[in-house]
Amino acid sequence: MGLDQKKRQLDEYARYSSIAIQMLGIILVGVFGGFKIDHWLQTEPIFTVILSLLSVVLAIYYVTKDLLKKKF
Repeated sequence: MGLDQKKRQLDEYARYSSIAIQMLGIILVGVFGGFKIDHWLQTEPIFTVILSLLSVVLAIYYVTKDLLKKKF
């Protein structure tokens, strides 16, 4: 295995790791925000569910956009 191939594998690992961390961050912000709004308005699971679903859709959108933009 050459040095160039190792560098490319490391670059791919870093790229996909950052995508996973970005997805996790978006989803956690949505869930936490929904939980806090529900606690504040005393509307138990309504905003948590809505913002959780919206954050998953948003995370998938950003990941898809990022994967299509950064083709090798």
